[in-house]
Formats: sequence, C-alpha cells, structure tokens
Amino acid sequence: MLPTQLRTFYAVAREGSFTAAAKVLRVSQPTLTSQIKNLEETYGVELFHRHGRGVALTEVGKSLLSIAHRIVSNQEEAVEFLKAVQGLEAGHLNIGAVGAYQAAEILAIFHKKFPGIDVSVTFGNSQQILDDVIDYRADIGVVGHHADHAALHALTYSNPQPIVIVPRSHPWRKRKTIRLKELTSQMMIRREPGSLTRHTFESALARDGIEVRYGMEIGSKDGVVAAVARGIGTGVISEDEHIPDRDVHALGISDIGVKMQVHIVCHAERQGSRLIRPFFDVANDLASHRN
Repeated sequence: MLPTQLRTFYAVAREGSFTAAAKVLRVSQPTLTSQIKNLEETYGVELFHRHGRGVALTEVGKSLLSIAHRIVSNQEEAVEFLKAVQGLEAGHLNIGAVGAYQAAEILAIFHKKFPGIDVSVTFGNSQQILDDVIDYRADIGVVGHHADHAALHALTYSNPQPIVIVPRSHPWRKRKTIRLKELTSQMMIRREPGSLTRHTFESALARDGIEVRYGMEIGSKDGVVAAVARGIGTGVISEDEHIPDRDVHALGISDIGVKMQVHIVCHAERQGSRLIRPFFDVANDLASHRN
C-alpha cells in the first residue's frame, strides 16, 4: 500500500464522501476514486459502501481506519515537531466549542502568543464535540459535559450557572433574579438533547419536583436568544454564553443550586502534541486566574 493511497482512504473515511475528500486533499474526484478502487482491487477487499453522494465504511474499512489514523497521526506529529523547532511559526488546530465566548477568551491570548498557528472553530453541543475529539475530527474541544472518558484528557476551565433570558417587554425586565418555581408560569424554550445547559437546568427542576411547559426546542444558544427576543418564550442559557443584548434581559436563578463545568479536552493520545499542549497551557493559566 502506498502512503498516498492510505492518506486518500483516510480522507474519504473522515469526510464521508469522495467529493469532500477531494476538496480537502486538493485533487480531482476521479483521482481519489481511482486510488480507492486500485487499493480495493489489489487486496481483494471492499472498504466502502457507496450510497448516493456519500460512503459508509465496511467492517474491513473500519478496522483499517483505526490503523490509518495512527499512521497519519504519527506523520502529522513528525511535521508538528519540525515546525515546533522553528518556534511554532506554523500549524493548524481544529477546535470544537459549545459557544463563541468560551472559545474566544482563550483564542485571543493563544493567537497573540502564536500568531502563525491557523485555527478553525466549529460550534455544537457538548456531546457532538466530545464525539469529534474522540473520533479525531477535532483537535481540541471546549465543552460542558464532565469529560470522564478514558480516551480524553481534560482541564476544568470555568464553572458557570444557568440563567434565564426574557424579552425586554417582559414583566420581569427590571428584576435581577427569579426562583425556579416562578418558571411554571412561563412557556419555555428548550435546548437540544446533549446540551449541558439543558441537562443542568432540568436536573435542578427534577430535584425540586418542578414541572415547566415547553413550547419549542432549538438546537443552539443563538437560536434560543433569537426566539426569546421575538417573544416566543422564556429561555435558559449559560451565564458565560450571555452577551448583553438590547432585545433580551438576563436574570439569575436564586435557587438553582448547581453549576456547570466547562472543560478543555483533547484526545488522551494527543495531549503532548506540539500544537495542543500550548493551547492547554494558555487555558490553564486563564483558569488559575479565575480561582
């Protein structure tokens, strides 16, 4: 097997399609298709199930992906090492984050210290990001779930609380806090499954035997804020996700009694990476100043 065939297989497996992999590798799709076909014919195996515009790994393909990842990671580590010798003047990090605020605070300092490192940030809920880190689709995650997983290395970064947001026209607009039981009078907007904010808030409700009414479920913090601003309902977000907004008013929950934990995570196998380790150093320094 040639190194180019292995990298082609790895790219197609990660991206889920020949088209997407071709863009990542900057080669034509027919070239990729030909390389995979030759690889399968050479060893008499089927690596992918083709369906529509996408592909799915066969059992053989899944096993090969695990091996391919180790080989590609070792190659990337060698490149990272050589770049590190130059003083981290180049490189790329893929970061998944639960919110812009949590990521931006760390990235501002990291970019100042290492301006040559390119960073790509994608947003999602904690479970999505943890899955991406475990499956090597992301280098680093900024997440809410307690990262107690053997495949992960984690640093506790902050301990925010859930807060309530209402439209500026709401009767609570001049209040600073509310109690959980008062939310029974509201039509609530719910975050998606996997959201730590949702899990923490609903755990507090269950603890106190309180039931609230939900009128809508929205899969992002920004979506919740937009819906609240338009008067659709009352929302709950993390306090460190809140940016003062002229359209919504934020209130603390006086008897919430629980806090969340924001973690910085990476794959345990990669915690010594020449790019990942400096990011953790920055995050750890910021976290120590919070305490």
